[in-house]
Amino acid sequence: MGKHLITIIGPTAIGKTNLAIKIANYFKTEIVSADSRQFYKEMNIGTAKPSISELNNIKHHLINNKSINDNYNISDYEKDALNCIKSIYNKNDIAILVGGSGLYINSVLYGLDEIPETSKEVRNSLYLDLELKGIKKLQKQLKKLDPSSYLTIDVNNPRRLIRALEVTISTGKSYSSFLKKKKKKRDFNIIVLGINQERSELYNKINKRVDNMIESGLINEVKQLYNLKSLNALNTIGYSEVFNYIEEKCSLDECVNEIKKNTRRYAKRQLTWFKSIDRVEWFAPDYNFEKIIEHINNLIRD
Repeated sequence: MGKHLITIIGPTAIGKTNLAIKIANYFKTEIVSADSRQFYKEMNIGTAKPSISELNNIKHHLINNKSINDNYNISDYEKDALNCIKSIYNKNDIAILVGGSGLYINSVLYGLDEIPETSKEVRNSLYLDLELKGIKKLQKQLKKLDPSSYLTIDVNNPRRLIRALEVTISTGKSYSSFLKKKKKKRDFNIIVLGINQERSELYNKINKRVDNMIESGLINEVKQLYNLKSLNALNTIGYSEVFNYIEEKCSLDECVNEIKKNTRRYAKRQLTWFKSIDRVEWFAPDYNFEKIIEHINNLIRD
């Protein structure tokens, strides 16, 4: 029968975790997370981790496995995820990968791209620009030089923004041109399921999720991390906006609205990225579970 990796993709707040757990229960297997923020044990409410009961229901890999103080990059993630998948295959022919971080999904399905060396002078100059002129200037620069990367990377994350710019400026070619050049052959069959819905309904879900995060204590979670706010892991949606609120740069209402707005933008970028993934079978959030299982079983038998 061979080995199969069932990959579940979709924008934030759409219901990927719930579907992954149902499929994992059906096939009596385990889940590997492809969410670039759920590794960190200090970040819980703002990263929408599976609940304790969900984590107890099915074994999840690569959640709460790192500290925000650790250096952890996508290359480390690719190795860790493939090792987890291999360990699952010792017990089961099916493993599940789930998450909304397109780059992390791609690293497991197709391998990482060979990105050329870049100039330290260019990088230092970009960090200086960030400090003196702010992130919006760099975002405009990337939009002009490499519109494709502007749409697909997290342009609110300064490190990723600068990485794309430094490659583009150093090589004279767009950062996006180095991505997805050659796919690595994996020794498992890839089955990709996507969940999506009409945009206004998705945006309502996102807004409700943010309200729930605030009610669940997001502000206190971020306050406890305030002294570490310079760490890259915390430079992310749901945390940077609350840091601004703590520093009295905005009201609580403004902070919450910013989180909602930035999360909606992130969902839009996620969907742009997922268009680059091959052979995705899309379902609505009110899917018929039996049909999904039938679809998977048909692909496994082929």
